[in-house]
Order: sequence, then structure tokens, then C-alpha cells
Amino acid sequence: MPETKNPQLTPELYAYVLDHNPPLDPVQEELVEITRARFGTAAAMQSAREQGPLLAFLVRLTGARQVVEVGTFTGFSALSMAQALPADGRLIACDISEEWTAVAREAWAKAGVADRVDLRIAPALDTLRALPREPWIDLVYLDADKGGYVDYWEELVPRMRPGGIIAADNTLFHGRVVDPRPTGDTAGIRAFNDRVASDGRVEALLLTVADGLTLARRL
Repeated sequence: MPETKNPQLTPELYAYVLDHNPPLDPVQEELVEITRARFGTAAAMQSAREQGPLLAFLVRLTGARQVVEVGTFTGFSALSMAQALPADGRLIACDISEEWTAVAREAWAKAGVADRVDLRIAPALDTLRALPREPWIDLVYLDADKGGYVDYWEELVPRMRPGGIIAADNTLFHGRVVDPRPTGDTAGIRAFNDRVASDGRVEALLLTVADGLTLARRL
């Protein structure tokens, strides 16, 4: 059995990591706190604090101008990516909740990036299927219903430009991906991980970032 080199992520070590990453700006901090205060346990759906700077880094690293997000919630990840986009960049944000995304809209406006975000309230699969089919997407962040990941993947990969990146969140799913008899969302993530690993259209890594983050590059 391979041995991990990952240290136990204690609160003190996590604080150290955050202290040595780019800090969240005031609008991001406020959004994190509003989400926690208004939505209780549902706030756990918000991407981890360190993922905001990571997503912004990926936007700049890839020179992304066309971004798609599947699963927006209260808009923290979209805000992070939109802030890193050039002025003519666009982010299509897919969600089904007017309530959650109303918070997102306020934050995007406050940060001055609302004009870069095209929010589409509809089942994400419908939105993706209506997008142009030629390769044009530079970056995707996938963080939605886990049972839908494989279907989203099949719509997204053909639309990725060569070198484009798909970042998929929760791909360790609280460590339950190793359960011998996975069900529900765990089974959905297991199926997704197997699909990505076997897909010759991409090269991919599953990283132990937050709850597991898969990065796949379109070949």
C-alpha cells in the first residue's frame, strides 16, 4: 500500500496554508460570511477558501477568456474567476436557485464584475447542450449535483479548446469514494472518477485539495 506524505491538516496547519496563499479581498470575505450566516449547513456547499485563489490562478495561467461554471451557489467561485478574467472575458454560470444566486449577483456587482458573468437559471444539462458545440471553452469549474457529473463531462469535453482545463470539485467526496458499496452521490463521484481516468481525450490528475479536486486538460 503506498504511503501518503500528506500531513494531518490540523486547524493550525490550515491557518498556516491560508496565511501563505493570496488573501481573500473584502468582497470575497463578506460573501463567505453572508453565506455562512444565511444558509446554515447549506453553506458547506461553498468552495473552500483556498479554492478561490486557486481558480483565479488557473484563469490567469491558462489565459482564459471563456469560462463555464456548473453549480454556482452564492457565487464565491464565480467571483474569484471573474475577477481574474480580462475585461472582455465571460463566465457562464449555471445554477437552478434564484435564492442562492441573488446573493451572488450582489457580490458580483459590488466587485465590479457583474458584466463578466452570464448567469443562466435552468437545469445545467439543458444550458450546456444549448452551447456551441465547437471547441471554445478555456476553463470549467464543475461543482454541482454529483450524480450529474458524468453527463456534464460528456457535454463539456467536446467543447473544450485544446489545452483547456476542467476542474471538478469533491472528487474524494468526504473520503467515501473508497467505500466498498457506494451509493447515491458517492456512486456518482466514483463513476465520474472512473470515466475521467479512462478518457483518452484528456490527461487528468486527482489531487487532495479540499474535498478532492480533479484537474483535466483537453488534449
